[in-house]
Amino acid sequence: MQVSTFLKFNQKINIKNEILAGLTVAMTMIPESLSFAILAGFSPLIGLYGAFMMGIVTAVFGGRPGMVSGGAGATVITLIALNVMYGTQYIFAAVALAGIFQIVVGVFKLGRFVRLIPQPVMYGFLNGLAVVIFMSQLEQFKTTTDGISHWLTGTSMLTMCSLTLLTILVVYFFPKLTKLVPASLVAILVTFLLVLGFHIETKTVGDIASIKGELPSFHIPNVPLNLDTLKIILPYSIIMGSVGLIETLLTLTLVDEVTETKGSSNKECIAQGAANITNGFFGGMGGCAMIAQTFVNLDAGSRSRIGPAIGAITILIIILIGAPVIEKIPMAALVGVMMMVAISTFKWGFFKLITKMPKSDILVSVLVAIITIVLHNLALAVFVGVIISALVFAWDNAKRIRARKSIDEKGRKVYEIYGPLFFGSTTTFLEKFDVNNDSDEIVIDLKESRVMDMSAIEALDGITLKYTQQNKKVILRHLSKDSIRLLNQAKGVIEVNIEEDPTYNVMPKE
Repeated sequence: MQVSTFLKFNQKINIKNEILAGLTVAMTMIPESLSFAILAGFSPLIGLYGAFMMGIVTAVFGGRPGMVSGGAGATVITLIALNVMYGTQYIFAAVALAGIFQIVVGVFKLGRFVRLIPQPVMYGFLNGLAVVIFMSQLEQFKTTTDGISHWLTGTSMLTMCSLTLLTILVVYFFPKLTKLVPASLVAILVTFLLVLGFHIETKTVGDIASIKGELPSFHIPNVPLNLDTLKIILPYSIIMGSVGLIETLLTLTLVDEVTETKGSSNKECIAQGAANITNGFFGGMGGCAMIAQTFVNLDAGSRSRIGPAIGAITILIIILIGAPVIEKIPMAALVGVMMMVAISTFKWGFFKLITKMPKSDILVSVLVAIITIVLHNLALAVFVGVIISALVFAWDNAKRIRARKSIDEKGRKVYEIYGPLFFGSTTTFLEKFDVNNDSDEIVIDLKESRVMDMSAIEALDGITLKYTQQNKKVILRHLSKDSIRLLNQAKGVIEVNIEEDPTYNVMPKE
């Protein structure tokens, strides 16, 4: 890969910002990766390996400079049941297979379909995700005794809240002084030094799990290479791969908006797939793009692949030699940073738009947010939002079908159709005709309409048949080229008469 390709994103690349952004991303990613790994029943190092490999592979080969990938909870959650029933080796096999699936999506250029996600779905997705990020940080205000989780009390709670508030205040006010250093990194360092200098007792990264380890090593997942294994892991792989791509492509779209540049969705699909395959053969839990860490990275000034790459390399260095220091970082510092990320992720402008948005769009946004918050299933939330938006769009267009009636110079009844003719509008379309009282020959003028699907073709065939049964003739006029193409493909199944009109050049010449 050429150096120019690696750096290409913005001609003005600030190396200092990239390095500091990468360090900040690494600090926020470590506790999250550890938490997700433990939640899924993995070894903590499997989570860190996943964060490193996802980060470095996608940073180098991805289609979106500035975007951060790691061991995301959205993908890990889909594999919990598989781990419980079959064990970690099946997880590695499923992650590798999910990577292959993602590469196939990229090769066949299916990533472009993310453009079909409407804006109300994006609002709901972001707002729901912001709430999930914020609420997940509250878990750090709890402790576990004899396997039972409960809230901190007394001095422990007061210390945790105070340090978290301090971190939030530094993140908020420091940029007003200078933007030469990322506010998030400064906040973490200030809180860390305060705790270290005054020997303050509080929860640290080391209280979650030990992060010291070795280099990840290559190994083929220890599972039977047969059809039974494929049947077991394939459903999990497809679900994980789909969830990962949806979150990744949504993140890519958001970064496009923030940076006013354009990334390659299909290239990103291939990079995500390659990263997950690497995870499967090097003992990582896999993952996808991480919106929170991506926003941390962009807010810190990263505008190239360098920042995410440094973040990934930093995680590896910490695993190998930096664990004793990083394990002493107070969780309150990381919680404060992530809470500020959640606040900035939330689309506060949504409340101003409520009175101006159609009720259907508000419903979609709220529903997507609720599904994201309650089920933590981003793929399902987006899928439901897209389906509802599509149904609302179809219903609105179905109501727009109209017919203007007149008599032409030949004495024929002419129906001028307005609006798209598709599955949602065919019933209304058929109600426009007066078969019994019309002339022996009628014309259906489709100049202001479009034949959209098989239901429309069936409707044209049906109305033609009704007139034919009364020895009357139906002629279609002013069909668009794509409408003619659909009708020609249906020849032999339907019988319609198309009137040639030289003015509109709609009939192909023999």
